[in-house]
Amino acid sequence: MQRKDLLKKSSIRNAEYYDMIGVQDKLYAESAKGRVFTDLISIICSDANIKMAYRNLKGNDGSNTPGVDGMTFENLCGISEMELIAKVKGKILNYQPKAVRRVYIPKPNGKKRPLGIPTVIDRIVQQSVLQILEPICEAKFYDKSYGFRPNRNTKNAVAMCYKYAQRDGFHFVVDVDIKGFFDNVNHAKLLKQIWTLGIQDKNLLCLIGKMLKAPIEDKGERFVPDKGTPQGGVLSPLLANIVLNELDWWIASQWEEMPVHHALPSDTYPNKNGTLNKGNLYKKLRQSKLKECHIIRYADDFKIFCKTYGEAVRLKYAVEEWLMDRLKLETSKEKSRITNLKTGYSEFLGIKFKLIRKSGKWVIKYHMTDKAITSQQKKLKKAIAEACRSHSLEQSQHSAIIAYNQMVVGMHEYYNMATMICADVHKIFPSIDRTMKTRLNTKQSLTKEVPEKRKGGMDEYFYQKYQKSKQVRFINGMVVVPVAYCKTCNPMCHSPTVNRYTPEGRAEIHRMLLKDAYIDVLLQLGRDNSTAESIEFCDNRLARFVAVKGKCEISRQQLLFDNVVCHRFIPKEQGGTDEYKNLRIIHKDVAQLIYETDVNTIYKLIEKTGCRESTKLAKLNKWRKNVGREPINLITLKQSLK
Repeated sequence: MQRKDLLKKSSIRNAEYYDMIGVQDKLYAESAKGRVFTDLISIICSDANIKMAYRNLKGNDGSNTPGVDGMTFENLCGISEMELIAKVKGKILNYQPKAVRRVYIPKPNGKKRPLGIPTVIDRIVQQSVLQILEPICEAKFYDKSYGFRPNRNTKNAVAMCYKYAQRDGFHFVVDVDIKGFFDNVNHAKLLKQIWTLGIQDKNLLCLIGKMLKAPIEDKGERFVPDKGTPQGGVLSPLLANIVLNELDWWIASQWEEMPVHHALPSDTYPNKNGTLNKGNLYKKLRQSKLKECHIIRYADDFKIFCKTYGEAVRLKYAVEEWLMDRLKLETSKEKSRITNLKTGYSEFLGIKFKLIRKSGKWVIKYHMTDKAITSQQKKLKKAIAEACRSHSLEQSQHSAIIAYNQMVVGMHEYYNMATMICADVHKIFPSIDRTMKTRLNTKQSLTKEVPEKRKGGMDEYFYQKYQKSKQVRFINGMVVVPVAYCKTCNPMCHSPTVNRYTPEGRAEIHRMLLKDAYIDVLLQLGRDNSTAESIEFCDNRLARFVAVKGKCEISRQQLLFDNVVCHRFIPKEQGGTDEYKNLRIIHKDVAQLIYETDVNTIYKLIEKTGCRESTKLAKLNKWRKNVGREPINLITLKQSLK
C-alpha cells in the first residue's frame, strides 16, 4: 500500500474518535507476550466499541444490502444512540443469530460464488467482536500472510513473489488448491485454534460457535451448516486467517523457524527496519538436507517457493496430506501443480509471472492473466457502451462516463504492478475503441481537442492524471480515460514497522489526525451518551467536528465541550436529515444568534462572537434565512438600539 493511501485509514480514525486506540494497543501488546484472555465479552459490549462498530460498517458498500429481515443501515438512522447500544449489547449477551441470506455473485470463470448476508444487527455484533479479536490475532499471525489484514494488500504479496523468484533464486513454485475452503472449514477445529491463540473466554467462544451455526436461507429453503464460514460475513475473513495461520507456521517451521544447533549470538542481528536478519543461520541450515521453502499467502490462495524440483515435489505431497490430516481440508489434484518459473507461468491474484533470461541473469516478467484481460475487457465494453448511449450530455451520461473512467483508473491502479502492463492494456484498447466509435452517433462529438471549459470535479481529476497521454479523448467535452495509457509501478513489500496496533506503527501510517487543541473535546463527544438524538446524528457529529478541526464554522472560535452545538443547516421540520452534509458545528452563542429575534440580545451576541465581519455575517444571515429569521443588518440594528 502506498504511504499516501495509508494516510486515509478510516478504521484508525474511528478508533481515535471513540478512544479505543489504547484498548486495542493493550490487547496487541499482551497477546504478543503470550497472555491468555478470559474476559473479552465485557470489552466487546462496551459502548465505545459498539459505536465504533456501527461507524466502521455504515459507510461500507454493502451497508444497504438487506438481510433476511429486510433491514439496512438506513433503518437504524432514526434510532437513538443509547437504544442502538442497548439493542446490540442485549444481542451479544444473549446471542441468537438470525438466518443468513444467501446470494450468488458471478465468478470470472462463469460459475457463481455463494455469499452469506447476515442481518444488520448481526453484522454490528460481528464487527464488535472483530475489533477486539483482530489485535489479539495480529500479534500471533505469520508475517507472510497478506489477505484481509490491516495495512497489507495484494501488492505486498506480489512484491514478495518478485523477491523470492528473482533475487533469492527460488525458481520452483508449489500451488495447492483447497476445494471450497470457506464452505469446508471444520467448526470444532476452528474453535480449538482460537483457544490456542489465547482467546479462552468461554462466553465468546460460545457466541462464535453460534455464529458459525447460524441458519442459511437459500431460495426459500433454510438449513443449519455443520461446517464452513459464510463468505460475506464480517468475521469470516479473520476466522479464515485463523484456520490457515497454522499452515503458515508449519511451513515456517520447515525452514525459517527451524532451530539451529550451536548457534552463535552473531548469527542473528537486527536490520535497519527492526526485523531480525537470519542470513548466517540459514547458511548453517543449508549444510543440512532440509527443504528450503517460503510461503506467501493471500486468504486461501497461497504459493510455496522452493529451490529445486525435488524439494517442491516432496513439499507438495506433504502439504496436501497435512491439510487433510490437521485441518480436514480436501485439495484439488487437478488444480494443484508445480511450476518451473524458467519455463512456465504461475498465476497469483490476477497476475501471471515467470523468469526470463536477460543480460546473463534471470529476471521476473509479469502479465495480467488471460482471465483478467477478458474480464476487464468485458466490463469496460459494457461501461463505455452505457456512456455513449445518451444523445446529449445529460446527467445520466455524465454519471456513466465518470463510472467508466473510474473502472479504467481502478484497473490501472491494481494491475500496474505487472511489468508488462503496457502490452496487456494494449490488447484491451482496440475492442474498447471500436465500441466507442460504433456507439456514438452523429450528434455526439468525439474529439482530441481539449475543451476550453472542463466540467471540474472528477472530470478535472481524470484530465490532470492522464493529460500527457496522446490517447485522451473527449465525449461532449468530458474526458475519456485512455485504456492503453498505463505505466509499470513496482509493488512494495510490506514494511514491518507499519502496525496499526502500536503507537510507533501508527506514526508510520499517518500523521496524527487529532490535534491537542481539540482531542479532549472530541473524546468527550465520542463518550457523550446524554443526547437523545439518533445514532446517525451522533456519528456524523464526530466526523463533522474533526473536519472543521474543532472550530465554529461561522465564528472560527476553538470550541470547548460545553460550547459545542451541532446544528442542522436545513431544520428537521423542513425535511432536514441527520446526514453529514446537513450538519454544522457551531458555538452555542452562534446557535442562539441563528434563531434570536430580540435586537438587544442580537447586538450583544454579535459583539461576543465576533460575527460583525462581513463574511461571517453573510454566512450567519444565510443560516438565519434557512430557519425563517430576518437577516441581520448592522446599520439597521444600531438605529434600532438608539
